[in-house]
This record gives sequence, C-alpha cells and structure tokens, in this order.
Amino acid sequence: MDFRVDKCKKGVLYYNCKVKELKNSFLLIPLIPISNNYILKDIQNKLSSFTLYAYKNSFKYLFSFSRKGWFLMKRTKKLASLIMCALLACTAMTACQNSGDNGADSQGSSKISGTVSTDGSTSMEKVIGALGESFKEQNAGVTFTYNPTGSGSGITAVSEGRCDIGLSSRALKDDEKASGLKETILACDGIAIIVNPQSKVEDLTVEQIKKIYTGEITNWSEVGGADGEIVLIGREAGSGTRDGFESITDTKDKCKYRQELTSTGDVITPVAQNPNAIGYASLASVKDTVKALKVGGVTPSEDTVKDGSYVVQRPFVLVTKEGTPLSETAQKFFDYATSSSASEIISKAGAVSAN
Repeated sequence: MDFRVDKCKKGVLYYNCKVKELKNSFLLIPLIPISNNYILKDIQNKLSSFTLYAYKNSFKYLFSFSRKGWFLMKRTKKLASLIMCALLACTAMTACQNSGDNGADSQGSSKISGTVSTDGSTSMEKVIGALGESFKEQNAGVTFTYNPTGSGSGITAVSEGRCDIGLSSRALKDDEKASGLKETILACDGIAIIVNPQSKVEDLTVEQIKKIYTGEITNWSEVGGADGEIVLIGREAGSGTRDGFESITDTKDKCKYRQELTSTGDVITPVAQNPNAIGYASLASVKDTVKALKVGGVTPSEDTVKDGSYVVQRPFVLVTKEGTPLSETAQKFFDYATSSSASEIISKAGAVSAN
C-alpha cells in the first residue's frame, strides 16, 4: 500500500519509508506493514500536522497526523468527489488542532462536530466501539477514534496528552492518581476463564485457578479433565485484564505463562486451537470458539457480574487528566457515555453499566 502525503515539506525523513516526490505532494512507500486498524504506529515525522491518503482495494482512507498520533478520519470510495475529499481534509486538520469542537447536546436539537480520540484497553473494544458508533449516529459531524493499545499504554497516552480519553480495564494505581489522572468507572466486566470447547472441565475454584497458573497443578487430570499438560496463556505485563486476574487469584508475579499476548483476541485464538490450553479474557469479548468455565459453581454472565456472585471481575474505566479540560466534543461524549441513556448500549456490548 502506498501513501500520498499532502502539506508535506521537502526533505522530511520518514522512518521505515521510501519517499518519492510528486508534483504537489510526496508518495510514501512503507517498508513496514500497516496495522489491521489502519493506524500507522511506526512512521516518525518532523511536522506538527498533515493529512494522508491510503488506498486499499476500492477504498480510500483519510488519516490525520498531529502530535497526538495517527487517526483514521474517513473511509470513502476512490471515486468520491474532489469537493468531499477537500471537506474531509479540512475536518481532519481541524480535528488535529482540537479547534473544531462546537457545542451541542449529543441528544439535543443542535449537532456538534470535531474529534474524540480514545486509547487503551483491548477488552473495552466492544463497549467503546458501540458507544462511539451511537454517539456518531446522533452527531454526524463527529469523528471517533479508538486505538487498542492496552490499558497501560492508554493510561500513558492520556497522561502525555496523546488522546482525549484513556481506557483501562483496571482501577488506577495510587501513583497514577497522584500524577494527576482521574478515573471514572464506566462499567464492570467479568474476566472469563476460558478453555478449549473439547475440554471436559466445566468448573474451577479460585484456588484451583491459582494453583494452575502458579504451576502447582500441571495436568488437566488433576482437576477432572483428560490427561494432558496444561498450557498457560495470559496477557502481557501492563494489561488491565492481567492485573485484574492476578489480583483476584493472588498470582501477581507468580504465573508460569507459556505465552504472554498483547490483546484479548490474541488470547482467545490459541485457546480455541489447543485442547490443553487455558486463558482469561473479557467476558464481553468471549466467542463460541472457546468455553467459559464456571468459577466456584457460578456461571459468568451479566447477571452474576452485577450481583457479585461471579467473583472474577474488574471495572472498565475512563481515564482523564485533572486540570486539563476535555474539548467540548470529547466532554459531550464523556457525558453521554456515563449517562443512564448509554446503559442499554453498554449492556448489549456484554458489560454491566455503572450508571
């Protein structure tokens, strides 16, 4: 895939890219693959902001870059009119400078425009995606972006001013709060203990889970399953899901992971493929390719998370920075996401609303 950069200065260097000069712009030929969510993470530049077009199949993707990073602004057919492209480019530049936010109630009679950028927990993908889509439906001029980097990275991003709202699937630590960050609990989510559908195991206690992950129990036959060495799958350090799981099971810094993976989906995939694997993932993201175990006789569900009987659960948190007001558009989204009117959307996405 090639990238044409508008408003680019001659002589600028791009990390892992070849640059070819055109008549009024430059063509970037990346030497690294573009990520699945079309956010370019590894291209460095010396400019404060510009727009970028990427072509793939029959679509044109409009990105915007500012000091906050890359954002996918719009996907259009290649044959879109020049007027529409100009309008999109204008919107992108306005969003990067945080100057396009004009007020209106997200559910009111007037519309708002501008951008809302979120960054963090991969476990919150379904919830934040559903809220973002709903907010955009009510406000056609708004661009909403979500960068699934993990809770730790999202907390860092909002601390450094690289996004409007950070997303964390764990509560903030004392030192993070002391640094000026503020948490707002959006919802609660169960952490499902998942195994391959072929597994004969249906139920584990918290103590058994602890012994499995610390290496005291190493064979499925020890907990009622078929003979086979248990393969431990988990999340990477900094993951909110891992932090919640290890806190609840008292396994922090004790787990004997075979694999430490960087997203919820990455955990689900090997468990679905290996009859001897066990992992943990957001209940909101669990698919029928894996089996969620009962814990202490309790089936993980929205109801059991809500009434507290399913004990392996954690909060979904919106992270903002004290003393740094959100843009008007981002504040409108924040207010909408934490209102009672968003509860049904959060519930349909598989989590339990805190409001």
